[in-house]
Amino acid sequence: MRAHTFFRTGRLLAMAALVASCSPTYNWREYTSQDGAYTVLFPAKPSSFTRSIDLNGMRVDLTMTAAEVEGTTFAVGSGAAPDAAAAQAALPAMRQALLRNIGAADSGAAPDEKGRLAVDAGGTGNGQPVKLVGRFEARGTRFYQVIVLGKRSTVTPEQTEQFLTSFKPQ
Repeated sequence: MRAHTFFRTGRLLAMAALVASCSPTYNWREYTSQDGAYTVLFPAKPSSFTRSIDLNGMRVDLTMTAAEVEGTTFAVGSGAAPDAAAAQAALPAMRQALLRNIGAADSGAAPDEKGRLAVDAGGTGNGQPVKLVGRFEARGTRFYQVIVLGKRSTVTPEQTEQFLTSFKPQ
């Protein structure tokens, strides 16, 4: 009788584990920005807001679209500059602002061959250690920041890579 109870309990635990593994924490879905400026895969249903910001003397409307999963935020910020040179100049300003927000030093990273800037930094948010990973790029007069920000333990390389590589500016 004990062996039967043991195997029955084992089967129930195995079924519970199987059901738990089927409930996705990350529910990836394709998102196209309202102005059609980009597409990206978000791990949950995103929400958007627009606000006016100052990027080193350039006043722009920046639209942030973000989704949060288990305390990790996946976000895309996009805006338009008066010309392509101003859009490119917005990239280091956005990068510096985000680094400043988490109290991380700016290493002054150089753009890659496509003119993109990257960030991979640790800092503090809400009194806890956080990790910021992302990239900043411009296409014509449009500029973008694509970032993942969360507790160091929840910013996984696989989910970060999924999000960053899915971003496609139009």
